[in-house]
Amino acid sequence: MALHITYQTIAKSIFNRQTFLSMKTFKFSIIALVFFLMGQAQQSILINNVEIFNGLDQQTMKGNVLVVDSKISKISTKPIPTNKSTNVTIIDGQGKFLMPGLIDVHYHAMFASLSQIALLTSDIGFVNIAASKNIENLLMNGYTSIRDLGGPVFGLKQAIDRGVVVGPRIWPSGAFISQTGGHGDFRLPTEIPADPIKGLSYAERINAAAIADSPDAVRVKAREQLMLGASQIKLMAGGGVSSMYDPLDVTQYTEAEIKAAVEAAENWGTYVTVHAYTPRAIQQSIRAGVKCIDHGQMIDEQTVKMMVEHKVTWSLQPFVDEGDKGILTPESRAKQLEMYQGTDTAFELAKKYKIKLGYGTDVLFDAKKAAQPAEQLLKMKRWFSNYEILKMVTSNNADILAMSGKRSPYAGRLGVVEEGALADLILIDGNPLKNLEVFKNSKETLLLIMKNGKLVKHNLKP
Repeated sequence: MALHITYQTIAKSIFNRQTFLSMKTFKFSIIALVFFLMGQAQQSILINNVEIFNGLDQQTMKGNVLVVDSKISKISTKPIPTNKSTNVTIIDGQGKFLMPGLIDVHYHAMFASLSQIALLTSDIGFVNIAASKNIENLLMNGYTSIRDLGGPVFGLKQAIDRGVVVGPRIWPSGAFISQTGGHGDFRLPTEIPADPIKGLSYAERINAAAIADSPDAVRVKAREQLMLGASQIKLMAGGGVSSMYDPLDVTQYTEAEIKAAVEAAENWGTYVTVHAYTPRAIQQSIRAGVKCIDHGQMIDEQTVKMMVEHKVTWSLQPFVDEGDKGILTPESRAKQLEMYQGTDTAFELAKKYKIKLGYGTDVLFDAKKAAQPAEQLLKMKRWFSNYEILKMVTSNNADILAMSGKRSPYAGRLGVVEEGALADLILIDGNPLKNLEVFKNSKETLLLIMKNGKLVKHNLKP
């Protein structure tokens, strides 16, 4: 039987006339009250002598940072006094580089490190365990938050939030919503035509994907994900590389169908983001009210202007050719090469029109890539300075997370080192503004990782 103790119940037990007659019970109550009050005391961590990158400004500052409970309480270039009566852990930062925790706004926690065949044939329990190991590695590489854009991630998020496993904060989309034959349709050809008598496919049963055709069906599937705790809705609006049936150039869903998801999300105070590569798919999505485009590698200048006009956020991935690793079918490889050809143009157009970009990796079915997140980050040097990359992966990405409004699972400002912000911080041996490669050997260079004011890693030597 669990013991639930509150200040009120302890006080009543102390001063209850009958209880007071039992000295043993009285002593227990006093001890319980002391431990209760100790547990309620503020937990403070003071990190002295660090070079601070605040996630916004290229200019750093030398100073000290006081964290109280889950938030940054004070930042000062002068010594920060502490109350001797409070519980304060003091850390000498030794002049190292302190910055906000990294954020990935296009991640698939359940799909990153296992092959597609393993995901579709393995027990979901195994998939969860594999995902928890991968997501722990992501946190230990400095990523304290992710926006998960498709997959049965609600259970993993719950386990992280409750401290059962270690991992970053997760903004979940739940199942990505796809039309029949769309980028999220994992069914085998032998399962078509769909037979309602046979029930849902495996991917649908585990909430990896939701197949919906017609505005009403899309509306229902969006509402189901919101009911389960989605912070935003992910819709497949165009062809994809890894999917079996859809050519890259196809436009998926009608404007009315996309609008149904947008209305459902807006009624919950949040938004829809879409998977889309082509101008037609992107333009249709914008007309339907979508607030974020993910990918867009095959975009044209007219469509970029439309994004600017409608203040649409762009989450663009560093997709460049790495050679055929043998993990794709010839058909998928051909689609991949076609998509890669547009990446440089997409980034150049984004820079030309000063669109505020988000950084995401979209690693799928690749254990090696998932194990080395720094490799994807370093690809961004092809288009941006180190400062621009660091700003993108911190404060820019935090602004995208904030688009969820009250549907955000975590209250507070992220992506910055400023007073009042949530204390998600990393301390690095090296200066990534000068040398972004310091993230490649994160096991050695990441000396301290803090999430929500708690030390996840602390390797600073006295």
